[in-house]
Amino acid sequence: MTADPPHPAAADGAPPASGTPKRSSMPVALEVLHPITWFAPMWAFTCGVVSSGQPIWAHIGVLLLGITIAGPMVCGTSQAANDWFDRHVDAINEPHRPIPSGRLPGRSGLYIAIGWSVASLVMALGLGRWGFGAVLIGLVLAWAYSMPPARLKQNGWWGNLACGAAYEGLPWITGAAVMLDGPPNWKILVVAALYSLGAHGIMTLNDFKSVEGDLRTGINSLPAMLGVKRAGIVASLVMAIPQVVVVALLASWHFTGQAIAVSLLLAAQIGLMIWLMGKPKERAPAYNGSGTTLYVIGMMITAFALRP
Repeated sequence: MTADPPHPAAADGAPPASGTPKRSSMPVALEVLHPITWFAPMWAFTCGVVSSGQPIWAHIGVLLLGITIAGPMVCGTSQAANDWFDRHVDAINEPHRPIPSGRLPGRSGLYIAIGWSVASLVMALGLGRWGFGAVLIGLVLAWAYSMPPARLKQNGWWGNLACGAAYEGLPWITGAAVMLDGPPNWKILVVAALYSLGAHGIMTLNDFKSVEGDLRTGINSLPAMLGVKRAGIVASLVMAIPQVVVVALLASWHFTGQAIAVSLLLAAQIGLMIWLMGKPKERAPAYNGSGTTLYVIGMMITAFALRP
């Protein structure tokens, strides 16, 4: 399909030709950092700290610094960069956002993303070599997801995989690595990878809200490529199967109670997935507030099980 030309505002972030910008209660610069998205990497970093088995209160400074970098800094960078490079798509899907509405004029959004990247790297020095290296990888993924020529989000398979890794697996592994001052054991690596894969499905559900703009601008998100119904089925399977593997691993490692707990959480998610498939696009936001909560609870239960 041929992509529509960029919105007239795309060149410099100027406001669209018509329409009244929607105001927000939060400062406009904070809007492009999307605080609501910070929770996932902050939670994953905490899971990594817990799974390391190290005494948390003895390293509370590392924990607080790590979750600040994972959430407000690196995740905030990714959100600001995405808003800048997606400004022509947002002019179609969400014209009230700061850049397409003109409330954040010129190249301000780009400068915020660059400044936050530099600040993230400076702060990462406090996490040692393992933390700094992980933050560098996270920033590379953050920019590669949105910025041409890589623009991983152009393909829903690769883009969502990068997001899942950056939101779940990388923070989890980083949390364990900075606590151990070395690479985590293979069990932590496997579980972090599985929860990263499951997050691919969560990212697919998040793409439902932007199908129209994706189709018009040539972004091959899974809902745009497969249709909403089939994308919902794929997302549900991708969320569920890694958790089945986690349950099997926990049982094989003799963490029976934790395996049962994660199984029950998964069963509840499957019930919600069946409900989701009735109206995938309309119900995806509600699922993200319920099924995803059950998903991350399972992550923490698993993290406690992995403690040496």
